[in-house]
Amino acid sequence: MSFKTDIEIAREAKKRPIQEIGAKLGIPEADLLPFGHDKAKVSAEFIAAQRGKKDGKLILVTAINPTPAGEGKTTTTVGLGDGLNAIGKKAAICIREASLGPCFGMKGGAAGGGYAQVVPMEEMNLHFTGDFHAITSAHNLLSAMIDNHIYWGNELEIDERRVVWKRVLDMNDRALRDCVTSLGGVANGFPRQTGFDITVASEVMAILCLALDLDDLQKRLGDIIVAYRRDRSPIYCRDIKADGAMTVLLQQAMQPNLVQTLENNPAFVHGGPFANIAHGCNSVVATTTALKLADYVVTEAGFGADLGAEKFMNIKCRKAGLAPDCVVLVATVRAMKMNGGVAKADLAEENVDAVKAGCSNLGRHIENVKSFGVPVVVGINHFSGDSEAEVAAVKTYVEAQGSEAILCKHWAHGSEGIKEMATRVAEIADSGASQFAPLYSDDLRLIEKIEVIAKRIYRADEVLADKKIRDQLRQWEEAGYGHLPVCMAKTQYSFSTDPNLRGAPVGHSLPVREVRLSAGAGFVVVVCGEIMTMPGLPRVPSAEAIMLNDAGEIEGLF
Repeated sequence: MSFKTDIEIAREAKKRPIQEIGAKLGIPEADLLPFGHDKAKVSAEFIAAQRGKKDGKLILVTAINPTPAGEGKTTTTVGLGDGLNAIGKKAAICIREASLGPCFGMKGGAAGGGYAQVVPMEEMNLHFTGDFHAITSAHNLLSAMIDNHIYWGNELEIDERRVVWKRVLDMNDRALRDCVTSLGGVANGFPRQTGFDITVASEVMAILCLALDLDDLQKRLGDIIVAYRRDRSPIYCRDIKADGAMTVLLQQAMQPNLVQTLENNPAFVHGGPFANIAHGCNSVVATTTALKLADYVVTEAGFGADLGAEKFMNIKCRKAGLAPDCVVLVATVRAMKMNGGVAKADLAEENVDAVKAGCSNLGRHIENVKSFGVPVVVGINHFSGDSEAEVAAVKTYVEAQGSEAILCKHWAHGSEGIKEMATRVAEIADSGASQFAPLYSDDLRLIEKIEVIAKRIYRADEVLADKKIRDQLRQWEEAGYGHLPVCMAKTQYSFSTDPNLRGAPVGHSLPVREVRLSAGAGFVVVVCGEIMTMPGLPRVPSAEAIMLNDAGEIEGLF
């Protein structure tokens, strides 16, 4: 059986004018800034006027550790939003924007899939409304002003060896990870070693996604530590006097983007921090606005629940005063088989024993999510080759874990294929069963916060952090940053720092390679294992297949 590609389905979408989509949420036409006919930004004035309203129910979609077999977290998020609307609920979805780097690298797109997509798919995966370009420009303006300050006399006495603010680019480009700038003589400044990160790894991205409004945005930008003096005292962005101009560049980017699903339901698509090196959630302003306008809001967190959901709970919810009412944990039969030792080439063959063997990863995530006090239901994202016996094996396993699993066929059938899940999620959200609480309190020491996540989420036996790292954490505590949450940066493919260690490993250690203070975003990044803040392209990048056809339409995004 042949299926249409995602882009073919998206191209056939019967989109409604964005003003109609806004009207479903009570957004007046005057408060929408249109970008063409099918996307718009929501005005800051309208958002501010909603603050006193009652919140709807918050549903988080997360997943098992990602495998090459695919999980379909965004697809499930979109499908569930459509499903809730299909059963008569007023629902909206909130997802992240796509980064150009992964789109041209391995992913090829990030707007859902099949008949559970957000449109306009091509524009969302490319330039969209220009938010990422604005973030890139604001970040690099600060970079330029730091070097310019040094060039014109260095009044702040910046130690050129301790400039910690790199430049960014929204592209996978390994050649820029480590480079030297300002070569060419006196006119070009002072040569120094630096590098580039990808835009989604920028602290500016994290700040935009956690800021409550423009005033909060400018304060957080001003709090960014960009360099140190020889006495190790910090230099802030506001010392460079860049925070005001950066806020100007980000003024429009701060406004959430409203688009629609294939079934013409409202979707907020805003922000996009990486989930393994940042907090991996869409913007606080988009989520909190959606909660004022809809009775149910479905959002997602990046990668598996050990990264995305943990940070959603411990960072985003803590910072924004949010509390999820229900968690949907996405899994696939194919991924269970891969966790059970089956090679990707053999996934089409029925293998119930491998499914059972691979369910340990799913079980660990169920247990972890429950530890936050939030009820969890497993969504089995259906693939056409899944057998009834394999699906039954997953359901039986999940039931033994004290939860429930529901087969979801939204990829092939849209909202019709996920109504059972939508009905159950609404029941759970309305029941008031959630007793959400973050895993650790603000007043724990930073190293203790790291240990809580390492032992309770990853099931590591110990945290390996040398004296230099522990001393740095103590210095930040003494400087007033001890109350901050920690943002764990590790591989997304395993509970451990070894990407090849699948399933539910125990008895491993968590090596902390370095720690970074994101004072503006308001968290401490803990780098564990080998994590790249500037990815490279794969041997065969998706960009090789992306092109315009004879009709001028984009091909190759999927």
